[in-house]
Amino acid sequence: MSHEAQPKSTRPPFSAHTLTVSGARPNGQDNSPVNHPVTFTSTFHSHGEAGAGDRVYGRFSNPSWDGFEELLGQLEQSELPALVFSSGMAAIAAGLSLVPRGGTLVLPRHSYNGSLSLVAELEAAGVLKVRTIDITDTAASCAALVGADALWLESPTNPMLEVADLPVLLEAARTAGVLSLVDNTFATPLLQRPLAQGADVVIHSVTKTLSGHSDVILGAALTSNARLRERLHGYRTLHGAIASPMDVFLALRGMRTLSVRLERSQANAQFLAEQLSTHPAVRTVRYPGLAQDPGHDLASAQMDGFGSVIAFEAGDSAEDADRVVAAFRLITPATSLGGVETLAERRARHASEPQSVPRNLIRLSVGIEQASDLWWDLSQALAVLEG
Repeated sequence: MSHEAQPKSTRPPFSAHTLTVSGARPNGQDNSPVNHPVTFTSTFHSHGEAGAGDRVYGRFSNPSWDGFEELLGQLEQSELPALVFSSGMAAIAAGLSLVPRGGTLVLPRHSYNGSLSLVAELEAAGVLKVRTIDITDTAASCAALVGADALWLESPTNPMLEVADLPVLLEAARTAGVLSLVDNTFATPLLQRPLAQGADVVIHSVTKTLSGHSDVILGAALTSNARLRERLHGYRTLHGAIASPMDVFLALRGMRTLSVRLERSQANAQFLAEQLSTHPAVRTVRYPGLAQDPGHDLASAQMDGFGSVIAFEAGDSAEDADRVVAAFRLITPATSLGGVETLAERRARHASEPQSVPRNLIRLSVGIEQASDLWWDLSQALAVLEG
């Protein structure tokens, strides 16, 4: 077993919220640092034949990655440390590399558009075949697994905030002998732990809520299966999808405040979703925390919170939604999500979004500002559609 695949040591049964702060710290010897230092090196001293546990070269491993990978593994309840990647897309590509060549991949019609674009490219090249599903139809989604090789899930989905019945779908995949992969970026391991629900692989865009400050591009993949982890590690090594030591240091520092950031941003999201649901210029609000949301009951049963992303339809057209976004004075018009600042974007401005995403849909990634200030900004921006 390589250095990266060593199982985690036994740890006290602290809550995940405490682990974000206390987990994966350096050994507490006198005069040792409280935080993991950044190690800038391309290679390591190595004498004789390389053996298990030897780092050898900076593309294989780096001490700066260890704390982050250990902590994320703990939070996701993995039997093995995570693998950090240079971007969320790199982690997604590594996950898709597990699909056998020519195999069939089942995935939601509403998924992150980067995932959809890469899958379409792989399908066009004959690398895999694709079956798209509506994950709100659990029975049809399970039926689509017959003869498939892999199942890709998001829950909630990006940007439509649909909630999958993860336990049922993952059990169906396991029964059918189908590899299951779950993008857990929206929920984070504080709200949902797909490995514990039966997933084979979990993917994260660390760029988003995990790091939380809109200042790094990173991804991660996790599995409790040592063989799958070796394949993912091999992909990372051979494709050069490795992360900057400084970026991983920043991501680990960001994760230390994950619990408090998520608590505040979720509370803000709940408040804003409730306010938006009664506004005359808003046609539909998608947020699992709303009692009337189609995914509310499922999310309540299988998640520890509803997340920090809202989607709502503003006015009747793309032009209406663009006017609202242009009128924001506090909220930042930008892509991405999960930062401390609130971001808004009309998602269908991207040609790669599915046609089923409404043209006037605004995705709102809610930050940690004062909720009343955010509602003031939303109200004054939506006022451009009134009168």
